[in-house]
Amino acid sequence: MFLFCLCYNLIMKDLLFFYGLECPHCIDVEKDVDLLNKEGFDIKKIEVWHNIENDKMLEELDKGDDMCGGVPFFLNQITGKTICGESNYKELKKWAQGI
Repeated sequence: MFLFCLCYNLIMKDLLFFYGLECPHCIDVEKDVDLLNKEGFDIKKIEVWHNIENDKMLEELDKGDDMCGGVPFFLNQITGKTICGESNYKELKKWAQGI
């Protein structure tokens, strides 16, 4: 898994937000992601609808019983916690804090 993350310039302690450029749900939550980043969180935005490599990365990371299968998809690599679909600021902040 470590080599995989090197290929994508990620470290295992990243907060990841996978989105599609034209996805209306992604557009809605992106405002909250931007606000959290301004507050000091470092949530990496990864567009998957127009970037094949990013889409492959999403497929690699979105596995198992909790598979989301779409965007928006949030992954906290520290805690392993995911959020599938649209969420609100309060829930995203708890996710980013690892709560």
